[in-house]
Amino acid sequence: MRKYIVSICLCSWSIAASISFSADGQQSSGVRRVEARSVEVYATIYDQKGHYIDDLIRDRFELFEDGKPQQITSFETNIQALSCAILLDTTGSMTDALPRVKNSVAKLIDDLAPRDSVAIYTFDERLAVRQEFTNDKDAAKRAMLRTRAQGRTALFDAIAETTLEVAKRPGKKALVVFTDGDDNASILNAQAAVTRAKKVGIPLYAIAEGEATNSTKLKGLLIDLSQRTGGATYQANKPGDIEQVFGKISQDLQHLYMISYQPPSGPADGKWRKIDLVVKGIKSYRMRAKEGYFPN
Repeated sequence: MRKYIVSICLCSWSIAASISFSADGQQSSGVRRVEARSVEVYATIYDQKGHYIDDLIRDRFELFEDGKPQQITSFETNIQALSCAILLDTTGSMTDALPRVKNSVAKLIDDLAPRDSVAIYTFDERLAVRQEFTNDKDAAKRAMLRTRAQGRTALFDAIAETTLEVAKRPGKKALVVFTDGDDNASILNAQAAVTRAKKVGIPLYAIAEGEATNSTKLKGLLIDLSQRTGGATYQANKPGDIEQVFGKISQDLQHLYMISYQPPSGPADGKWRKIDLVVKGIKSYRMRAKEGYFPN
């Protein structure tokens, strides 16, 4: 009689299964390990006039890792549901900006399709889950409107923790982050948090406002992280810019492609893997897409 024990571990970008078995009633000391890893690549496609290009089919895309062609295993367009996590700075310095931010976030939530889900996270010294992922947009807005401004800024810890939580969701995912201050309370240093977020690879849309716009290092890290994951970083130089920036992000989220592939096996060296995505049959286009990943 054969006995099979199967354990499945869901990771940020991979699924690994290990199988131990025994033959003739005797447990074997050997373990076979099977891994089926998947890398998600997010992209937004524009024509030369800046208009979104939707309705592209799977066969129009070619994907390369470190210059080698890869087979696309799954493909999602703007038709499929999106899980959008919103991470808001609610530190003490946000007292004046928070009402305008709340109004802009409420509009973004309203712009999401009925099939899309949204979660609300806030941070000061700690990350707080105000609303877990839900299709109930009114519940998400109520949770967001109850937030208050207080405490110091642990931005990088919050980004690292939130990306790990969002990665558990199936299908298309995105993280929208708003901050008005530089990090002054995180346990993780900036580079460690950014590296963790790059490993997860969820597109990050960041908005820097107030004191955050004065930190060259912070803006550089947010720009690097958003560009590498297929998102974007914006700067709100005056209060009136906040609603406009959230509007741009809302538009992008409605036109997001997700292409997945199983990467080639290789040494677990932790080195950056470069991703190139090509659209066939279009002479002139612009693309914002995930640029690569750090393997686990």
